[in-house]
Amino acid sequence: MQAKAIAKFVRYAPRKVNQVLTVIRDKNVDKAFEILSFLPKNATELVEKVLRSAVANTGKLKDYSGLKIKECWVGHGPSLKRMRPGPMGRGMPYKRKTSHLTVIVTDEGLVAKKNKKKAVINKTAAPEIKAVKENKNKVKG
Repeated sequence: MQAKAIAKFVRYAPRKVNQVLTVIRDKNVDKAFEILSFLPKNATELVEKVLRSAVANTGKLKDYSGLKIKECWVGHGPSLKRMRPGPMGRGMPYKRKTSHLTVIVTDEGLVAKKNKKKAVINKTAAPEIKAVKENKNKVKG
C-alpha cells in the first residue's frame, strides 16, 4: 500500500530541501525520523512534517516500522520578486524561492524482501556437483 503527502508553496529553497531528501531517500521510516532529528538543517522541520503526514495517510497503523520511503522529491515553486536598496538610490532585485515537496511511503518493498526464498539445488545435478568438487581436490593434491 502506498501513501503520499505533498507540501506546496513552501518558503524553502528547493536546493536546500533536496540536501535533506538525499540523506533519507530509500530508508525505513523509523530510520528516517532518527536521521532527521540529528541533521543540522532548517529544512528538516519541513521534511519531517511532510513525512509524518505521509505516514498518517497510510491509515490506522499502530506501528509504522514496516514502512519505507519509496520516493521523495522537491520541485521549484514560483519565486517571490523583491527589491533591496542599492547604491546611489537604486533598487537591487532578489528572489525569494519557494518549493513543492512530495513524499511517498510504501510497505511493499519490505514485504518483498522478507518473502525471498533461498535457491534450491536440483537433486539430479547433485552427483555432478560432487564429481566436480572431487576433480578439483585431485588437481590440488
